[in-house]
Amino acid sequence: MKLSDYKVLTFDVYGTLIDWESGMIAGLKPLTDQLRTPPSRDTVLEAHAFYESTCQHYTPGKSYVDVLSTVYKRLAEEWGLSATWDEARVYGHSVEHWPAFPDSAASLAYLKDHFKLIVLSNVDNASFAHSDAKLGHPFTATYVAEDIGSYKPDPRNFDYMLEHLTRLGVEKDEILHTAESMFHDHGPANRHGLKNCWIYRRHDKDGFGATMNPGAMPTYDLMYHSMADLVAAHKKELAG
Repeated sequence: MKLSDYKVLTFDVYGTLIDWESGMIAGLKPLTDQLRTPPSRDTVLEAHAFYESTCQHYTPGKSYVDVLSTVYKRLAEEWGLSATWDEARVYGHSVEHWPAFPDSAASLAYLKDHFKLIVLSNVDNASFAHSDAKLGHPFTATYVAEDIGSYKPDPRNFDYMLEHLTRLGVEKDEILHTAESMFHDHGPANRHGLKNCWIYRRHDKDGFGATMNPGAMPTYDLMYHSMADLVAAHKKELAG
């Protein structure tokens, strides 16, 4: 299969286009700086993944700002630290400070000339607006957890996206779901019969970082280590 077989790229954002792991580590410094022996970066990210995913599972209607605030509170409790709700809320609003990966905006600007670009993300609209600006506003449509009332990997999120894309004249076989997270994205993409492309940002690291271990590994149709690699592959296809 080739990238040029598809008309639509549906994107996860955080971990794929936005470097949420660096954003999380920076935003959690008020907690980790209090620890006598700070945990490793991946230990922090894996704990964050647990509290984020459980919060999203048990309270799917909660905004992502409130999810992140709750994660901050739970991490403080696990590490035996005190944290006020106001401090937790500061972290809840930290998405606006999370950086884009260096290749994301330029890659999306190129891809916009060849595909419809669609967002399916576990975020709220206000937080996403900051990320969208960093990425250059390249998207035809954005479907976020706040719109849907649940969080990936809940199948409702993919059902919502596919139902709405039919209104834009998009058929399932025209879509390539493009994401980093095996847990949030590639597992559900497999179950929905979507072709999928793994942007394996953590290829040089162990474990799953800020996403939960998916258990049995989902399958994928294409894999690149970065968005720049995906663009290079597409250019090579067009060049023949």
